[in-house]
Amino acid sequence: WDGELFTGAPKWDKLLASKAPRLTSEERAFLDGPCEELCRMVDDFDVTHYRADLSPRAWEFLKTKGFFAMIIPKRYGGLEFSAYAHSCVLAKLSSRSALLSSTTAVPNSLGPAELLNHYGTEEQKNYYLPRLASGEEVPCFALTGPRAGSDAASLPDTGVVCKGTWQGQEIVGLKLNFSKRYITLAPVATVIGLAFRMFDPDKLLGGKNDIGITCALIPRGTTGITIGRRHFPLNVPFQNGPIQGKDVFVPLDFIIGGQKMAGQGWRMLVEQLSVGRCISLPSNATGGAKAGIWASGAYTRIRRQFNMPVGKFEGVEAVLARMVGLTYTMDAARSVTAGAIDGGEKPSVPSAMLKYHVTEMGRQIANDAMDVHGGKGICMGPRNYLARNYQVIPVAITVEGANILTRSLMIFGQGAIRCHPFVLKEMHAARNPDRKQGVDDFDRALFGHMGFAISNAVRSLVMALTHARFTRVPDVGPTKRYYQHVVRFSASFAFAVDVAMLTLGGYLKKKENLSARLGDVLSAMYLASMVLKHYENQGRQEADLPIVEWACRHQLYQAQQALHGFLRNFPNRLLAGAMAVLIFPRGLSYSAPSDRQGRKLAEAILYPTETRQRLCEDIYTTLEPNNPLGLLQEALVLAEQAEPLQKKIRVEGEKTGRVTALDVPGQITQSLALGIISETEATFLRDYDRKIMELISVDDFSSAELAARSEPADFNEVFAAPSETQVA
Repeated sequence: WDGELFTGAPKWDKLLASKAPRLTSEERAFLDGPCEELCRMVDDFDVTHYRADLSPRAWEFLKTKGFFAMIIPKRYGGLEFSAYAHSCVLAKLSSRSALLSSTTAVPNSLGPAELLNHYGTEEQKNYYLPRLASGEEVPCFALTGPRAGSDAASLPDTGVVCKGTWQGQEIVGLKLNFSKRYITLAPVATVIGLAFRMFDPDKLLGGKNDIGITCALIPRGTTGITIGRRHFPLNVPFQNGPIQGKDVFVPLDFIIGGQKMAGQGWRMLVEQLSVGRCISLPSNATGGAKAGIWASGAYTRIRRQFNMPVGKFEGVEAVLARMVGLTYTMDAARSVTAGAIDGGEKPSVPSAMLKYHVTEMGRQIANDAMDVHGGKGICMGPRNYLARNYQVIPVAITVEGANILTRSLMIFGQGAIRCHPFVLKEMHAARNPDRKQGVDDFDRALFGHMGFAISNAVRSLVMALTHARFTRVPDVGPTKRYYQHVVRFSASFAFAVDVAMLTLGGYLKKKENLSARLGDVLSAMYLASMVLKHYENQGRQEADLPIVEWACRHQLYQAQQALHGFLRNFPNRLLAGAMAVLIFPRGLSYSAPSDRQGRKLAEAILYPTETRQRLCEDIYTTLEPNNPLGLLQEALVLAEQAEPLQKKIRVEGEKTGRVTALDVPGQITQSLALGIISETEATFLRDYDRKIMELISVDDFSSAELAARSEPADFNEVFAAPSETQVA
């Protein structure tokens, strides 16, 4: 679909014809059974504050119930879940604990299991995959190092082909020297997936010296490996740490795929990274966002100030509306794109879009949730259900491609070549060793490209002048206009891309802000499309239409602002003016969602509505003593019964001067004595008030409870001595 958006005339029927993602009965049973049970046994404050780890019981449950085996085929003992089911599991775990979802995500993302699935030898698959599926082996994948972060291809870690002794025999193998950091599960991993640059200086393999980036599987106990120490990522202490290797000798058979895959590591990583990036981080962010709006809607209804729920204040309403609209967008992008993966797509460009935009929307929602909770969200303790998710946000922003880099280099940078209908053809033609055939192919592609650009320029102008009213799109009822607007932006975007590539050429890669803005336009169109498709997938729920309209209007406004920013900063001002005439002849005509629209969204989560339930589907909301989301929902339902009684006390008691007590229990007692409420109603209100006070309470601790558990380190000594990483 991202390729369709590059054409200027996307074929909506293609998107609408794709199947809506659905869970199988087996996947649903796992989500409602083991997944629910795992959430029940994990208390987030316990694992983050006291243990700095999951409990032994939770670790055992993860291993034995297949949580690390969602992507492993059944013939090897795995669950072989769909991408959509995989995504739903992570989202549910994330609604309970970011530590839990992060721990589960890594073995099912880019790593040993994924690489073995696609590239491993039969011997490697038969040995490792059953052991990974059963939890006997815990994997990690070591790519990032101190000198190779975002520029992962510049690995300084080496594997030199040489002779050495392995299990008492002299063989030709690899001597590895490496230093890695930020490796999730490294402290507890039993098998390490390792990326390094392979060299054969003595030509023992008979080929070139610099073989290239290679991936291998190394057992934890191999001589020369230093592993076990931990990083401490933002007080959400999932197992993460450094790994070093000094003169680690291993057989060539340890290369994933065997010797024939030596030097193919980067291709392997690039081909498989997009799938994991499409699922892990977007799913974790979406689960956290769903938990945030589930809690915020209920809390701002039961929390009263100035004799009304704080959620009824316009300022809070606007924030709740944004949370609802963005969460719907996140869930739409997550589910529809996961469905595309299950349909056989390799979504390299959408994976970059989701990684950036879904995690950024998650950051916004986390900030908004903290804002509407006020002091409740600030004080740490067992009662605080927001703070850890708030703290962990920068982890999602940073990993698997830092967001600044993803936006400025990857989204449009990848899309311009992969998705454009002519650029890749022109590049292949230019490289064709058959000169005559290459010239013919290039001419054909070039003239097609020219006609394509002229057509999009004309269509951009016409649709801008008519506000896309006559643009042909499928008959989709009340959302038809949004389909038309996406087509209008698609034509304008395609035209702007061609002008930029023609005039700036390779220099466009260096103009990162221009590239980023074009990526923003592409992303806004993609996200709006996902919202529209999600609305169709859910059966055009009429109650959800205000959310769909808000989300689409928001994305169209973002597309307009990004395209306007592109024109304002385009280096050739004459061309920029000409493009502006063809793209915005009527000026900037799109506006952000209105306050009236926002009010409808806020009301959808301030009450126990079907929309609220649908929006937050498949998160951990079970009513249990240690589950704040379940307790908040219970209070929200009770508020429907309590508010009329509270109003009765206020009108018949307080305003008439008959009820003079300042505290709620006293007001209930006086109202009962005066006959304003019955004994049953008084009992209900007292019980309701106790529940509310428990939910709005915050934790406090003695100084001894907050004191350090061990002797603090001498930081002068720590910084004076070189670390193991520096030594390696």
